[in-house]
Amino acid sequence: MSLSTFLQQCLTGISLGGAYALIAIGYTLVYGILRLINFAHGDIFMMAGYFMIFAMATFPWYIAIPIVLLITVFLGVSIERVAYRPLRTAPRMSVMISAIGVSYLLQNLATYLFTALPKGYPEIPFLKKIFKIGGLSASFVTFLTPVLTLIIVYALIVLINKTKIGMAMRAVSKDYDTASLMGIKINRVITFTFAIGSLLAAVGSILYFTDRMTVFPFSGSLPGLKCFVAAVFGGIGSIPGAVIGGFILGLGETALVAMGYSTFSDAFTFVLLIMILLIKPTGLFGEKTTDKV
Repeated sequence: MSLSTFLQQCLTGISLGGAYALIAIGYTLVYGILRLINFAHGDIFMMAGYFMIFAMATFPWYIAIPIVLLITVFLGVSIERVAYRPLRTAPRMSVMISAIGVSYLLQNLATYLFTALPKGYPEIPFLKKIFKIGGLSASFVTFLTPVLTLIIVYALIVLINKTKIGMAMRAVSKDYDTASLMGIKINRVITFTFAIGSLLAAVGSILYFTDRMTVFPFSGSLPGLKCFVAAVFGGIGSIPGAVIGGFILGLGETALVAMGYSTFSDAFTFVLLIMILLIKPTGLFGEKTTDKV
C-alpha cells in the first residue's frame, strides 16, 4: 500500500470516527446526568436524516440545515418530556424499557410514514465538493468532519466547565437529590442535556449521510449501537472518552475494509468492546463509582 493510499484511508477513518464521536457524546451526556442509556438516540439520528430529505425538497440547504437542527432538538426534548420524565422516580429498569420502546416506536413510525425503501439523501453542494491536498483527494465533508468534531467538543467542554448551566449539569451528575435541594432546576438541566445530545445527533446525521447518501427506517440502529460502544469504550460519562472511542472505531472499521475484510468491520466494534471490558471494565477514561447505602 502506497503512502498516499494509506493517508487516504486514515482520512476516511478519521472522518467516519468524527461522525461516530458526535453521536456518542449524546449517549455519554444523558448517561452522565440520568444514568440512563438512551437507546432511542440512534433513531433520533435516523429521523434527522429524513427531516433533511424533506427540508431540502422545499428549502435551499442554508435554510434546511437550521430547520433540521431545530426539529431534531424538538424531537429529542419531546421524547424526554413524554417518555422519561414521568418515570423519573421509577426503577431504572423501567426507564430503560421505555427507551427501548421509544426506539422501536420511531423505527416503526418511520416505516409507516416513509416506507421501508431507502430514500436518497439530498446533496448539499459545498459538502460534496472535491478537494485535493497533496496526494489526498476527498469531498469537503471528509475534511470537515474531524475538524468540526474537535471544535464542537472544545466548545462543549468550555460550556460544561465555564458556564452556569454547565456547573448545574456537573452538580446534577454528581448528586441528583442534593442539587435539587440547592435550588438547581433539575428538569431544566435535563431538558438542556437532551437538547444538546439531539443537536449533536442532527449534526452527526448530516455529516454521516452526506457520504452514504441513503436513509431507511433502520439506518440508525447499527450506527447508534456502534456509537454506544464508542461511549462505553472511552468510559461512559466521559466526553473525551466518547470522542476517542469514536475515532478508534472509525479508523478500525476503515482499516478492515481497506484490507479486504469488510465482512468483519461490524464485528470489530463488538470484539473491541469485549476486549476493553475485560481489561478495563470502566472504559479508557471511566471512573469507578460507589453506591451509597
